[in-house]
Formats: sequence, C-alpha cells, structure tokens
Amino acid sequence: QVQLVESGGGLVQAGGSLRLSCAASGRTFSSSAMGWFRQVPGKEREFVAAMRRYSTYYADSVKGRFTISGDNAKNTVYLQMNSLKPEDTAVYYCAAVSRNLGTYYSANYDATTTYDDWGQGTQVTVSS
Repeated sequence: QVQLVESGGGLVQAGGSLRLSCAASGRTFSSSAMGWFRQVPGKEREFVAAMRRYSTYYADSVKGRFTISGDNAKNTVYLQMNSLKPEDTAVYYCAAVSRNLGTYYSANYDATTTYDDWGQGTQVTVSS
C-alpha cells in the first residue's frame, strides 16, 4: 500500500498562488500515474490534474492556471496553482495508481475509481 501525505494548503486571496505537495511512501511512483482531485461539501470529488510519465492532463476549469509536476528522487508530486479563484476553494486530494493500466488510463484519468490510493486531503480556501 502507498501512503500519500498532502501539504501546502491554506488561505489565499483571489489572484494569488499556492503550491501543494504530495509525498508518497511505500514505493516509488516513477512508473505510476498520480492525480489531484478536489471536493467541496455536498458535491462529488472532481478531477483537477494528473500525470503519467511525460503526459499531463488537466480539467478545463484549471487549464492554464494549474501545473502538475513530479520529483522522482523525492517521491513527491506537486500542484502549482496560480491565479486562484474563490471557486477553487475545496479540499484537495492526491491520488495514485498502483497498477499498469495501459491505454485504459488515457481514457479514464479523470475518474476517481481509476486510482488506488488516496491522501487525507488539504484545505485550500480562496477569499474574494
């Protein structure tokens, strides 16, 4: 099992930036896919961004503002969030895939059911 620990959340004004980190332990993620999701109370968890090898994927709502990246040596994936908006307020979760999904992942990277392991979440609040 992989343990994922998110950090970097907090309170920021609209237009500001935050960088979330997700540290993975238990195995390296260099050959796995990693993703970020977010959730607000009363709503389903929604896809934000993901990466696998040299491919990255983004939700339309964050494209051009958020960037996902990884550091294999540190077993850490990051989510750089710029030009934050109040509607970005949510608990952000890191997720990992432990299986080799092949082409299945390319078509299902935005589904919560694709991911095997989840972090505990970190709160991001954007004030207007």
